[in-house]
Amino acid sequence: MSNRSFLGLIAIIILFAVGANSVYIVSEYERAVVLRFGKLINPDVAPGLHVKVPFADKLRKFDGRILTTDAKPESFYTIENKRLIVDSYSKWRIHDVQKYYKASGGDEAAAANLLANRVANELRNQVGSRTLHEVVSGKRDELMLDLTAELNSIAHELLGIEVLDIRVKRIDLPVDVSQSVFDRMSADREKEAREYRAKGAEQAEVIRADADRQVSVLEANAYREAEKIRGKGDATAAATFAEAYQQDADFYAFVRSLTAYKNSFTNKSDLMVVDPESEFFRYLKDPQGKK
Repeated sequence: MSNRSFLGLIAIIILFAVGANSVYIVSEYERAVVLRFGKLINPDVAPGLHVKVPFADKLRKFDGRILTTDAKPESFYTIENKRLIVDSYSKWRIHDVQKYYKASGGDEAAAANLLANRVANELRNQVGSRTLHEVVSGKRDELMLDLTAELNSIAHELLGIEVLDIRVKRIDLPVDVSQSVFDRMSADREKEAREYRAKGAEQAEVIRADADRQVSVLEANAYREAEKIRGKGDATAAATFAEAYQQDADFYAFVRSLTAYKNSFTNKSDLMVVDPESEFFRYLKDPQGKK
């Protein structure tokens, strides 16, 4: 290879390196700044294709999407001086690239650490001005909204980021008091259960007494109706017998005597002491039943 060809190849390589170092692209989900010898000259590069001074300008890109910072659990005290372990996370994104770069040096981890410290300080203030019930359930949503609004204004000015949301993942009691709280809650639930059982037993007795009363009423009404029906039946039977007796009184008296004889002499071991002249032997003496 001749010297001219070699120099030409070197020139092409240099031109390629210069061209590659002069053009850069910023995507839609990225934020970027341009430094010239360490000095910030373009604090917010728009998305698209751009040209910079090769070897003098330096491009720094940052993630412009919504990011999540998961803070480590912190210990806070309520207004009642009760200790809680709060685990939280925050959603944020870059709002002012220049402030963000100056505050964190463009390091996402450093920005997340600064934000986590701010969140912990604000959580401490918010929890410290509320009761345990308000923190755990009563006004938890209000606490998060106040915290997000307060921290967002601070983060705008100091960190150049926008805080979109702050949420508490869980709130725990310290390990040394968890068992005593659990025992107290268990005792309260046992007391409540006993009260429910006592009320249930009382209601059961009321229902059982009412059912017994209804049974007595039903049985009394049924017995009354049965007696009425039985009385009507006896009356009908008596009327039938009376009518039959009136049709042939002698025959009816004869049948009744036979029935009496039959019932009296059923058992051979029976012993009767009767006057032979009594009415009982009327039809034995005379088939016509004449005295």
